[in-house]
Amino acid sequence: ADGLYNGLIERFHYLGYTQPVGEHLKQIVFAGDQPVAGLGWSSIPWHIGPRDKFIGWSPAVRRQNLHLAAYNTRFLILPWVKVKHLASHILGLAMRTIGDDWRRAYNHPVYYLESFVDTERFAGTCYKAANWICLGQTTGRGIKDKKHIVSLSRKDVLGYPLSKDFRRKLCGGETP
Repeated sequence: ADGLYNGLIERFHYLGYTQPVGEHLKQIVFAGDQPVAGLGWSSIPWHIGPRDKFIGWSPAVRRQNLHLAAYNTRFLILPWVKVKHLASHILGLAMRTIGDDWRRAYNHPVYYLESFVDTERFAGTCYKAANWICLGQTTGRGIKDKKHIVSLSRKDVLGYPLSKDFRRKLCGGETP
């Protein structure tokens, strides 16, 4: 399944495939025996301002609890699949199963999901339809920036709490 996922993402996703670092899951969605979509999840990026403000965690608590959140790194519906509302449906299914899948794989829960939408390419409609929250935008500087220069497209930061008390769980009792 890893090879199928990697190949589909490499061939059909505009960002291609890169090996995830840290904890990660790969999901393939089938209709019968045919793959129709793939989703990739990984550890969330170290620091994203709008997300960190939304959660309300301190830098120390963030370092301690970063593993309790997951990042949707790739979402692909294969180009020949044309089904109305399929993307939000698949995203909704993934949101309902990711907690159990993550716990089985890594023996700990996730309480929060995030993704980024390149608004120069996409509207993020399926995330909005699945009730993800737009928290703001990235700076466009990327993880390797040392000179504070915008070199990447800015992306919408989208978040989805998996439980009503996600802040308490992520902040470890700190009050945001």
